[in-house]
Amino acid sequence: MARRPRHVLALLPAAALALTALAGCATSTNSGGGTTDGGIKLVKEGKLVTCTHLSYKPFQFTEGDKTVGFDVDLVDLIAKDLGVTQEIFDTQFETITSGASFNANQCDLAAAGMTIKEERKQAIDFSDPYFEATQALLVKKDSPIKALADLKGKKIGVQQDTTGEIYANDNKAANGYEVIQFEDLPLMETAVRTGAVDAAINDNGVLLDYAKEFPDTVVSAEFNTNEQYGIGIKKGNTALAEKVNAVLKKAKEDGTYDTIYEKWFGKKPEKK
Repeated sequence: MARRPRHVLALLPAAALALTALAGCATSTNSGGGTTDGGIKLVKEGKLVTCTHLSYKPFQFTEGDKTVGFDVDLVDLIAKDLGVTQEIFDTQFETITSGASFNANQCDLAAAGMTIKEERKQAIDFSDPYFEATQALLVKKDSPIKALADLKGKKIGVQQDTTGEIYANDNKAANGYEVIQFEDLPLMETAVRTGAVDAAINDNGVLLDYAKEFPDTVVSAEFNTNEQYGIGIKKGNTALAEKVNAVLKKAKEDGTYDTIYEKWFGKKPEKK
């Protein structure tokens, strides 16, 4: 997901809400920190607090009174290995990528369908890549739009602070469309269905999932941008980074990763 000057149609409340992934209860991360048996320091006793920006289905979203998703299940593996439980802290995406959430001790790590980018590495550290993504174009099912060139004189929606926004802006002059920025993914997706924008661009995983849920929309094109997601970690927290990488590596080796992937995407990941 990258943030630019706003002409947002609607905004979610800016205040971050803490939600427990397992119990679904609102909570705060301001209590005293803790340390695992392995000596890894955490911002909250008995918890592995994960910063994210809801909703980004199927990676993290609210279902009933719980936060669920692909990223949530992966971080649960890390929490289990540490002997703690995961807690979700919902915050604005730019507070994650800027490192502000980590500096304020709001969370231990961040899992938010977040692309590893060199500029983000200046503010936070990343785990090894755990997911490959490309950009995709969401349109109404009966739309003739099959490529960016078809959007000349039209409007394309982007989510603030995402690689989709960067891609759309990089190609704007060549294709002659207007970029409309949204605060979050659901607002952007809904704008396609209501006709507020003619198309929207974001990661293929979330848009394919949306088109499956709302068959009046379709992904009409994908753009190979060679993106990889990583779990964000506070700059310099090498002990936690090593633990995260070890757990991810084990999950991929023993088939747990494939099981979680198939649960949320309906198929096993392609092997390379």
